[in-house]
Amino acid sequence: MKTITPLLHAALLACWAMLAPPADAQTNYPTPRDGQWVARDVRFHTGETIPELRLAYTTLGEPSGQPVLILHGTAGSARSLLTPGFAGQLFGPGQALDAQRYFIIIPDAVGTGRSEKPSEGRGPAFPRYNYADMVALQHRLVTEGLGIRHLRLVLGNSMGGMHAWLWATTYPSMMDAVVPMASQPTAMASRNLMLRRLLVESIRQDPAYQGGRYTAQPPSLRLANVFYATATNGGTLAYQSLAGTAERANALIAERLAAPPPADANDFIWQWDSSRDYDASPGLGAIRARVLAINSADDERNPPETGLMQQALAGIPHARLLLIPASAETRGHGTTGMAGFWAEELRGFLAATPARP
Repeated sequence: MKTITPLLHAALLACWAMLAPPADAQTNYPTPRDGQWVARDVRFHTGETIPELRLAYTTLGEPSGQPVLILHGTAGSARSLLTPGFAGQLFGPGQALDAQRYFIIIPDAVGTGRSEKPSEGRGPAFPRYNYADMVALQHRLVTEGLGIRHLRLVLGNSMGGMHAWLWATTYPSMMDAVVPMASQPTAMASRNLMLRRLLVESIRQDPAYQGGRYTAQPPSLRLANVFYATATNGGTLAYQSLAGTAERANALIAERLAAPPPADANDFIWQWDSSRDYDASPGLGAIRARVLAINSADDERNPPETGLMQQALAGIPHARLLLIPASAETRGHGTTGMAGFWAEELRGFLAATPARP
């Protein structure tokens, strides 16, 4: 396992910044196309079944291109990745995942976006899916729905990064390369698990939640969302720059509290609770794809000081870590959502990864 040093990466970032075109030139990618596919006879890990389940997805490029699967974070969707800072840095002409060369597939995970979720009728009776269920449904969408048998790349961010680890361990022959970001393959535990549990319980224990049978959204939904996002995202140096005085800090919190809250409490709880039993580590020995793990040194949810990532990667052939140095420009757990930090490293990684039959 090789680690790119902070000094080397800082130098590379400086070079890439000088070579990069202006930000407004980096949104020239093909028009995204939305699609839906219905999975039939769906069985969840709990034993619960649904006869039909709608899965939504977005694609860029033509099906004749090399297929690339991109996986979003918790409470996100395919559309949440179609931003100037992510898609605008990746999918345009000549960029690392040029949609004229690659066929980009971005599913809305079950329970999110335009895919089926509790708020669409089942409410608290919706199956308590976990990450394994989400990945199994993504696999069915790719293979049954889109007829794709092999992927050039699986890339995921945050929850999508953990999903990418499960793709690599559950379907080891399915891809040439895997890039899990803002994640670890080890079991959900420590502060990451505890804060997620507190996030969920702060809504469940709100009397207005009524066991998931509320008639109006619980007031705790807005507060819990803002509290968790502030505690586990944003980076230390960045917050000191953005909110280094009481006036600026209070203004930032006021802005966040004024933003629209999540749309539905059950959807929100199911999304965050789905990580409860995540652990990809038992399958690491099965990985056949080449691995480029990308984390930020100031990631609040996956702190590098634990050494867990380095230990996990040591047992995987052809695996390495890109650890983005903390700075006032990074955003802690949110850093990897800004593809400018790693897009050129991805390009080189793909160029050096052979295609498998």
